[in-house]
Amino acid sequence: MNFSQSSADFFAPAGADPLSALSSSTHLGIGAHADDLEILAFPGIATCFQHPKNRFSGVVVTNGAGAPRSGPFAKTTDAELIEIRKKEQRKAAELGHYASVIQLAHPSAALLQNDRSPIVADLVKILETARPQVLYLHNPADRHPTHIAVLLACIEALQKLPSSAQPQEVYGCEVWGDLDWVPSTQIVPLSCAAPETLGPSLLRCFQSQVEGGKRYDRAAQGRRYAQATFANPTQPDSAQEVVLALDLRPLLQNKISPAEFLSPILDRFRAETLARLTPAAAPA
Repeated sequence: MNFSQSSADFFAPAGADPLSALSSSTHLGIGAHADDLEILAFPGIATCFQHPKNRFSGVVVTNGAGAPRSGPFAKTTDAELIEIRKKEQRKAAELGHYASVIQLAHPSAALLQNDRSPIVADLVKILETARPQVLYLHNPADRHPTHIAVLLACIEALQKLPSSAQPQEVYGCEVWGDLDWVPSTQIVPLSCAAPETLGPSLLRCFQSQVEGGKRYDRAAQGRRYAQATFANPTQPDSAQEVVLALDLRPLLQNKISPAEFLSPILDRFRAETLARLTPAAAPA
């Protein structure tokens, strides 16, 4: 399978055929950067981990050259970091027993331009081959501009597919910014049923980030614990680790924009928040 960037990397662990591995995927995650998959798509990774039938594949859209760096990686050049992060993502795929992982190697600047057609074309090709049942994406309230750009490219690619080729479930998941503000009737809690050590171990594959100034291994699991516990003040926890998500299927079914999708959710959050601050009317 050829992609628009000659430096793209298509990898299947254990020497498997990458194309066959991608085709076997039941769960697919698409993230902006190396290590985003291990945060936003961790519910899918956990679901497929050592499962006899479910298979997880991941797609990383950018080359990761612009990541922050400090400590032992403070003097690492962009070119060096690209190669380091490529190897780190492969290592995570091996540890997590992924079916395959594709690193498309697009510069972040290309995503922030108006013409994302090469990226969309790559994503259409992947989605047509994988035909996943469940798809994990960035969410439209994410605070990272590149994450939003990747989400927009994903939505454009999905809308090009016939409905029969679209995933049954499409989730926009947390990375930069939590989703616990979303009204409870619209939030989707995704349980992460996997060994407790799996999530941190996956993120520690990315030493250029963890040792370079960003302790994602601690922060991501801490958030999953918090979302599980603070989900409901009146009921016991129903899961140990949870990633919160938005159901993005309306973007495909109704052909609406992410802004049109998110606007009523924001309106409802505002209305419910203000209502809690307003004293209830006394009974007549």
